[in-house]
Amino acid sequence: MTEVVRQDPPSAALAGHQAAVAELRRAYDAIPAGAPVRLAKRTSNLFRFRDPARGRSGQSYPGLDVSAFGHVLSVDPDAQVAVVGGMTTYEALCDATLPYGLMPMVVPQLKTITLGGAVSGLGIESTSLRNGMPHESVLAMEILTGDGRVVTATADNEHAALFASFPNSYGTLGYALSLTIELERVHPYVHLRHFRFSDSRACMDAIGEIAAAGSYRGHQADFLDGVAFGPDELYLTVGAWSDVAPWHSDYTGKDIYYTSIRGPHEDFLTIRDYLWRWDTDWFWCSRPFGVQKPLIRALWPRRYRRSDVYRKLVALDHRLGLSAALNEGRQRPAREDVIQDVEIPVERGAGFLDFFAAQVGMTPVWLCPLRLRGDRSWPLYPLKPGEVYVNFGFWGQVALPPGRADGYYNRLIEDEVGALGGHKSLYSTSFYAEEDFNRLYNIEAHEALKQEYDLAGRLPGLYDKCVRGR
Repeated sequence: MTEVVRQDPPSAALAGHQAAVAELRRAYDAIPAGAPVRLAKRTSNLFRFRDPARGRSGQSYPGLDVSAFGHVLSVDPDAQVAVVGGMTTYEALCDATLPYGLMPMVVPQLKTITLGGAVSGLGIESTSLRNGMPHESVLAMEILTGDGRVVTATADNEHAALFASFPNSYGTLGYALSLTIELERVHPYVHLRHFRFSDSRACMDAIGEIAAAGSYRGHQADFLDGVAFGPDELYLTVGAWSDVAPWHSDYTGKDIYYTSIRGPHEDFLTIRDYLWRWDTDWFWCSRPFGVQKPLIRALWPRRYRRSDVYRKLVALDHRLGLSAALNEGRQRPAREDVIQDVEIPVERGAGFLDFFAAQVGMTPVWLCPLRLRGDRSWPLYPLKPGEVYVNFGFWGQVALPPGRADGYYNRLIEDEVGALGGHKSLYSTSFYAEEDFNRLYNIEAHEALKQEYDLAGRLPGLYDKCVRGR
């Protein structure tokens, strides 16, 4: 673990942050004793849809306004450290750090993912083979706990156990008000090469080779992710820092990033455009809105071609049941949302892709290799230090077979992930039996911290939050 270097925010920013903390504490104290505590948030990147105005008892209760914690408090370009509000989006964070030639060690793919959300709910991107997950570059966290305290947790202070178990806690142990994070130097451009594979085993072997060598076919692997368009068409995109670019592409206009992967097989992007290459079309999930059709794309304002706009449209559809009613009216089979990210050990990745193609059949699938940056494990998401995993991301709907109910495909996936020694992110719907969930996500460590920081149970339990949807 890198030595903690706390860079004090400028006095005005610090004073404003301290005032916001004090106001949040007053708001917490105003919530009736024993009533559940939640955040009042206008946006979300979660895919567990429920009525945000209802508590676990079904009664309405006020949420905590955390909008004041959506700012970058300071950037120290010499120490390569930033102090950042927990509700700050990665878009705002990168806007603050890139002028210094810096960026976070891992920048999740969507602009409105917040730093606190990526740490408490996990995050991943194409630097994750080098830099691990976002929480591994956190030096300190200021946390509002379930019992109303505001504590600063680091890897080696009296709140070290909370620091270690905050990742994958999804707000069940507290909310991050500010985080001190490491940054890394950037270059102006990223030079991309797209390598095609005709079978999944060759692709997984190449990931293992890149993990060992840090390069592939002479191309430095500062960044690595990929796409499987089908069992016999997979691509790894290897990105290298570059100070020059003979050209650079723009995928915020008429061109679409994921279709470019199929060729030509070399590309250059500015670092800013590289960071947000997936956001314009929400990977490929803008397709149902028609945004990838040339005429609709030309009419759809560029400022609205972004993931948070599409997410709001999906939430509206879920709330009104429009798609379900349309399918029923046309006598089409019911469809199940299959929206998941799972981590599988690289040597078993081909087996997972074979299973997924045969049993689910959804394409494309995102591939993102990762490896923990350090030699420590994180209790609530116990990946093995030194082991290479591949994140498989798949987001869409699949027609249910006759006689099958909602959850059929997701349960199949959960069972296969467990059989392959993998892990599943919890930002979307989950169907685990409570006993299995408790084993997979180390609920014993979680409950010990609930006793210390939320004895009255003001925040939900992890199973309640992520499976029961309370």
